Amino acid sequence: MTLRSAAVARVGLASVLAMFLAACGSAGPGSGAAAGGAADAIASREGAPADEGRAYVGFPDVQSTPDGAGWKHYKLPGKQATAYAFAPVDQRLALSAVGVASASMLRQAVHTAPEALRNIKFSWKVPALIRSADLTVRETHDSPVRLALAFEGDRAKFSMKNAMLSELANALTGEPLPYATLMYVWCNQCERGSVIVNPRTDRIREIVLESGPEHLGQWQDYERDIRADFERAFGEAPGALVNVAVMTDTDNTRESTSAWYGPISLTR
Repeated sequence: MTLRSAAVARVGLASVLAMFLAACGSAGPGSGAAAGGAADAIASREGAPADEGRAYVGFPDVQSTPDGAGWKHYKLPGKQATAYAFAPVDQRLALSAVGVASASMLRQAVHTAPEALRNIKFSWKVPALIRSADLTVRETHDSPVRLALAFEGDRAKFSMKNAMLSELANALTGEPLPYATLMYVWCNQCERGSVIVNPRTDRIREIVLESGPEHLGQWQDYERDIRADFERAFGEAPGALVNVAVMTDTDNTRESTSAWYGPISLTR
């Protein structure tokens, strides 16, 4: 990469580096044990064992997760971090997220082979929209809630632009871009069910689960077919699922927002 191309690639990179990081990396030794520990924590709090038909990715309880295991809070240089904390609400287990002109995420490494991909179950609650957010415009590309899924694939298929972004991300963070990142988001005005191609890279695509104010202040529970959603968003079969992340961001709009996330589980 030349100095000129590196400079071009850097333009606007900080605004989406959080989304890249949410999806980078792969499951390493001990990641299964970390997920199991989180499942035990959920079961003990609820007073009942985890559903036998589900493999809990875990509950993103940042207060009880040991450093270096389970869910990790990824912060960006030069960016205010979103504040995440375990905060039960409405008689539910919940992770609170408070963003003030901020962007950071919680990420859990997993490894699910393509043939084993089934459904993902999750929930969130959003009290208010980010007033000036528009996910179709890169300068206002913020969402009060995001669930991000990262997948392996052949990076040799990257366009020149995406290859440069991946090289730069690897230089800055030690991790290349994932082959593909599928996100579930809440948009102000996009059609529910529509697919948004990220304004900065087509390797991040977002499915709009909620749009506008209709369901504000209410828990929304979802169970999504990972394979079907990936194929609809990217037009190809998915590779292995390697990371799951939650992210609340307001770094582009410079506004404030808050939300709650519920436990996340994968169907076996």
